[in-house]
Amino acid sequence: MSIDLTMSALSTLVTQDLKQDADYIFYELTRSICPECRRVIDAKILLRDDKVYMHKLCPDHGSFESLVYGDAQAYVNSARFNKPGTIPLQFSTEITHGCPHDCGLCPDHQQHACVGIIEVNSACNMDCPLCFADAGAGFNLTLEEVESILDHFVAAEGNPQVVQFSGGEPSIHPQIMPMLRAAKARDIEYVMLNTNGKRIANDDEFLAELAEVRPAIYFQFDGFDSETYRIIRNEPDILSEKLRALDRLAEKGCPAILVPAIERGVNDHEVGKIIRFALEHPAVKAINFQPAFHAGRFGQHDPLQRMTNPDLIKLIEEQTDGMFQVSDFVPVPCCFPTCNSVTYAYVDGEDVLPLPRFLDVDDYLDYISNRVIPDVGAEIRKALEGLWSSSAVPGSAKLIQEFALSCAACGLPDGGLDISGLGDFMFGIMLQDFLDPWTFNQKNLMKCCKEILLPDGKQIPFCAYNNVGYREQARAQLTAQEPARNRARREGVPFQSQPLTFSFEQPFGVNGTNGKGGRG
Repeated sequence: MSIDLTMSALSTLVTQDLKQDADYIFYELTRSICPECRRVIDAKILLRDDKVYMHKLCPDHGSFESLVYGDAQAYVNSARFNKPGTIPLQFSTEITHGCPHDCGLCPDHQQHACVGIIEVNSACNMDCPLCFADAGAGFNLTLEEVESILDHFVAAEGNPQVVQFSGGEPSIHPQIMPMLRAAKARDIEYVMLNTNGKRIANDDEFLAELAEVRPAIYFQFDGFDSETYRIIRNEPDILSEKLRALDRLAEKGCPAILVPAIERGVNDHEVGKIIRFALEHPAVKAINFQPAFHAGRFGQHDPLQRMTNPDLIKLIEEQTDGMFQVSDFVPVPCCFPTCNSVTYAYVDGEDVLPLPRFLDVDDYLDYISNRVIPDVGAEIRKALEGLWSSSAVPGSAKLIQEFALSCAACGLPDGGLDISGLGDFMFGIMLQDFLDPWTFNQKNLMKCCKEILLPDGKQIPFCAYNNVGYREQARAQLTAQEPARNRARREGVPFQSQPLTFSFEQPFGVNGTNGKGGRG
């Protein structure tokens, strides 16, 4: 009897030894889309080898896996920076089909629009291989349509913080200056122009008008190597034109924010050089690094090797020799905290002093433990929320005031602050990781605060617009209305746009299925 028991126990032990632990931690379940048909499917968030991956299975196209965050510990810790959302004054759609097919915004959305984006046209004077808008011939919105968009935006927000004019290439729209003025006339706090800089470099009259209206210039700038611009922009010799545009902006006192799209193995070696250049150029107030995301038009890529915010932050520390360090960057609380990270520095000559080294920004923006002392820390927290916000516009008067209060709280600079000149000493680095069909996460989407504004008043979260099928349907309908727009222009009468409708009964294929697809 004892022998039988011993043999049974031994057999059980051997069987137990055959079982193995998974090589990952199952962290959470969310909803995503199939990169091929864009059907909404379940997705698992997995922690493996100190990185964060998304794994999902489409019943028709199989399994997909992609890298979503290059630092698992930072991903887990980011939850404390998740600020309660601010509800807009009004919604434009009802909850009918469920996220992400009811945009927008619908009452299920968890954040208002920090940034409203108006794509005034679909055409561009470049043909970039990497273009989320898949720019090309299509539509030119009328001034009346843009004014209607702006009025809807004001109604939804009350006091909108930022509106950005985009495209296509918005600077080639014949009415772009009246559109910028229309936004200014509605007391929208900050008006931005997203541009490749070509018209700024070559058109004196346009530059003079920009100097008068003074929008913030959101300036495409991917590095210095001709090979970078050949691969990303299909124009290997464009650098001199971009440098000329920046110099001309400096001459007119127009502030610019550099916007580099960073693709692994293409221009990730240029991150430090871009920062050093930006610190020295008089027109540049900040940089908004964007890891390349593969929506719209894109080339061959491996979703398991994509660039993420933590990867970029590590490159920044390495390539600036510690001028900026990983610990200087703090997640942005208004959107989902893993989408954006930001730091600011006080710059005086060769001295670069990142604000988080002198002020415990983490503690002030921690919404779980909530360690801020009422009355004493509330004003500083409010200032930091303004700095660490998607609506922050470097060089603006509001941001300078918030930076001044934050600096004063930590004793920078020693000689006191001159608000009037502080903007010359302030420098920001932002990182924005947008979703693509491989990394699409419904959880992040529901707190998105960057919305595409459409003529019928709808606001579509940026990452829904680019991935789910909204862009294709909106572009087709807006292009179909172009003959009526042209007729109204010829006759000198206002154009009345038709409401846009969206249907997701039939799956949408991804334009750029030339990517590897990250099959599991």
